[in-house]
Amino acid sequence: MNPYSMLESILRDVLAVIKPQKEDWDTRSRIIDELRDVAGSVESLRGATLEPYGSFLSNLFTRWGDLDISIELPNDSHISLSAKKRKRSLLGDLLRALRHKDRFAGGWQRLQLIPNARVPILKLESIYHSIRCDISIDNIQGQTKSKFLFWINSIDGRFREMVLLVKEWAKTQNINNPKAGTFNSYSLSLLVIFHFQTCVPAILPPLKELYPRNVVDDLTGPREDAEKRIAEICGANIQRIMSDKFRPINRSSMSELFISFLAKFSDIDSKAVNLGVCPFTGQWEDIGSNMRWMPRTYAVFVEDPFEQPENTARTVNAGQLTWIANAFRTSHHQLVRNQSPRRVLSMLVSAQAFAEVVSTSVRYQSYHSTTQSQLQRPVHSPSQGQHQPRYKKPEGSQNSVTVRKPVQQQNPRGQQVWRPKSNESKAS
Repeated sequence: MNPYSMLESILRDVLAVIKPQKEDWDTRSRIIDELRDVAGSVESLRGATLEPYGSFLSNLFTRWGDLDISIELPNDSHISLSAKKRKRSLLGDLLRALRHKDRFAGGWQRLQLIPNARVPILKLESIYHSIRCDISIDNIQGQTKSKFLFWINSIDGRFREMVLLVKEWAKTQNINNPKAGTFNSYSLSLLVIFHFQTCVPAILPPLKELYPRNVVDDLTGPREDAEKRIAEICGANIQRIMSDKFRPINRSSMSELFISFLAKFSDIDSKAVNLGVCPFTGQWEDIGSNMRWMPRTYAVFVEDPFEQPENTARTVNAGQLTWIANAFRTSHHQLVRNQSPRRVLSMLVSAQAFAEVVSTSVRYQSYHSTTQSQLQRPVHSPSQGQHQPRYKKPEGSQNSVTVRKPVQQQNPRGQQVWRPKSNESKAS
């Protein structure tokens, strides 16, 4: 059987399992409601709102991803530049409130404040739902980057599917864990963007063609004005790109894109010595001649196109980079060989997803060559991929901290994008 044809069917089976279902959205909604109730009891957070960002906002989440939430402080609709010290203090107040609640009702575990992170974070896990959450303060940068990833998907829907598949594969290969010195999910999403930019013909343009400036530099002044200005510029550029009748069309299948993705980064350990990944320009950039990236202090450089020259892969260390490259090479080698469907599947997904895929398709039932050790992969942390609940306004709440009800406004190409109402409009 043609390995591409077989892989195409397997990837479709995987996507059917890892894409979130309605109950996953509902679960996330309950978690946001529960956190809203706790935050409402914190005096220092009076008047604040809770807004999701990350994979929820970008629509790049799988059924086992974590949930990112930003607590937005009241600031007269202007973009807040809250000092890191204040953010630490507010997250500490929330941590104490959560611990106090746990003494009486429970519900949360693995509470951990990361005060010295680049963006201070409060980590926790819902006991009842087994979903991990990262909570930050006034994270408009994270929200804006998430919206850009959502808009990028409007150019070509294969982007979202590829990101979901790559994240699941990376977790299975143990290379999607920044704590262990490998990639975070944002870096993996940027690698997919870069792959789509460097295909022939290209699927995505250099991101400077969507927004020619450093996005975070334009997040100033009244928030609504800044967000509107950025969305309009990006929207106009996406419309221009999509209306170009002479733009070459790449018709590669998901299996072809996935295998070429693995091939492209199979030598990332040697390439990273001199070259960095730059989605802003859509090409490999020489580190030595790029003064923004000097001095060279990282094992691999994946530049944040929305916050240049930040390195989104700064957690990757040299030792793990060798492991990462080996995962790309080994997976590529195995996929181009004529392997059984079960063997291919066990390389692509975790044990949990493997069991669900096998149970939903007869294609895997006639193959028994997979060993127990291959089937019994450790289940990865729920924080690395879970379903997003339907983000909705809680009813009947009297707390001063609320989840802003999203308005289904149009994004640059007519898709729905999560956009919170102001407190005033919500009350009207």
